[in-house]
Amino acid sequence: MNSFSPGPEDRDRRPGTTALAAMLGASGVLVAATILGWWSDHPPGPLLALDLTAGALSWLLTPLALWRPAATTAVLSMLAAVSPAATPPATIGALQVARRRPYPVAIAVSAAGLAAHAVQGAWRSTGGISYGWWLALVTIGYGALLGWGAWARAREALIRSLHERARRAEAEQGRRVAEARMLERRKIAREMHDVLAHRLSLLATFAGAMEYRPDSAPEQLSRAAGVVRDGVHQALDELREVISLLRDDDPPHSDGSRPQPVLADVPRLVEESRDAGTEVLLRDAVDDPAEAPPSVARTAYRVIQEGLTNARKHAAGQPVQVALRGGPGAGLEIDVRNALPPEGAVPPGWSGGAGLVGLTERVHLAGGRLDHQAVGGEFRLHASIPWPA
Repeated sequence: MNSFSPGPEDRDRRPGTTALAAMLGASGVLVAATILGWWSDHPPGPLLALDLTAGALSWLLTPLALWRPAATTAVLSMLAAVSPAATPPATIGALQVARRRPYPVAIAVSAAGLAAHAVQGAWRSTGGISYGWWLALVTIGYGALLGWGAWARAREALIRSLHERARRAEAEQGRRVAEARMLERRKIAREMHDVLAHRLSLLATFAGAMEYRPDSAPEQLSRAAGVVRDGVHQALDELREVISLLRDDDPPHSDGSRPQPVLADVPRLVEESRDAGTEVLLRDAVDDPAEAPPSVARTAYRVIQEGLTNARKHAAGQPVQVALRGGPGAGLEIDVRNALPPEGAVPPGWSGGAGLVGLTERVHLAGGRLDHQAVGGEFRLHASIPWPA
C-alpha cells in the first residue's frame, strides 16, 4: 500500500473541496506570515532560500494530512527542524493526528514535533527569548493541540454514536410497527377463520339435508337453497377478506368498521344452528352481558361458535347444550356439551384438533383457561374467562 493511500478510517470521512481549500489557504497564509515576520528583522541571507523552499514544500504537503495525518506530519516535523516556515503546517498536521488517530499515536507524533522544534531552536534564532522559555512555549502549544484534537475526536464520536442510536431507534420502531401490523393481521385472520368455518359448516348441513331428503316439500327445498346461496356469498366475501389479510394489501375492514361479536349475538348464533337442524338448548345466566369487555365477549362468542361448529361436523344430529354464567368480578364460564356419535360414525379421514388448538391459544391470551374432553358419552368444552369488576 502506498504510504499516502487512504486508510479505512479515512475512507469513511473523505475530505470535501471546502476542507481542502480551507487547509491550503490557512497553511499558505501562516507560512507566508512566518517567513515575512522572520526576515523583516534580518538582512537577506543564504537561509532565506532554505525557508522559502521548506515553506513551499510544507504548504504543498499540508493537504495530505487529511488522508494520512501521521505520515504527513512526520515529514512536516522534519522540515520544521530546519526551518520555522514549516512550523504552521507541522502544527496543523499534529492537530489532524490528534483528531483522527488513537491517543498514543497522537502523543508520539507530538513528541516528534516537539523534538524537531527543539532542534530548530538550537541552531536558529528564537526571537529574542531564552531557549528554555521558547521550548516551554512550544511544549504548551503541542499540549493544547493534543487537548483540542482529543476533544474534537470525542465530540465526533459522540455525534456518530447519537446518529447511530437514532438510526437504530428508527429501525427498531419500524420493526415494531411491522410486527404490530402482522400480529393485528393474524388476529383478524384468526377471527375470520372461525367465522368462515362456522359458515361453511352451516352450508354443509343444509346441502346434506337437500341431498338426503330430495322428497322434501318444494318450499323447504327452496328455503334451504336460498340459505345455501346467501351463505356462499357471505363465505366468499369472508374468504376474500382472509386472503387480503394474508397478503400485503390493506384489508377491506382495516379501519375497524367490521362489527365484532358481543354476548348479545350468542342467541342469533344459536338460532343459526337450530335453523340448520341442530337441537340446541341455551341457558344464559350472565349478569349485565352488555357490560362485558370486548375481549371477554369476543372470546366467549368464539368458544360457543367453535363448539357448535364441531358438533355439526363430528356429531351431526346430536343435541347440544350451551350454558353461560358469570358477571363482572366473578368471571365468565362457558360450557358447551354434545352427545358423541355412535361408534364408527366419525367421518373417515377426520384429523380434528386444529380448531381447538387455536381456541385454546385465544382463551389463554384473554387470561382464561380452556378444557375439552370426551367423557360419559358426550364431548364437553369448558372455558373460564376473567371478567374484571
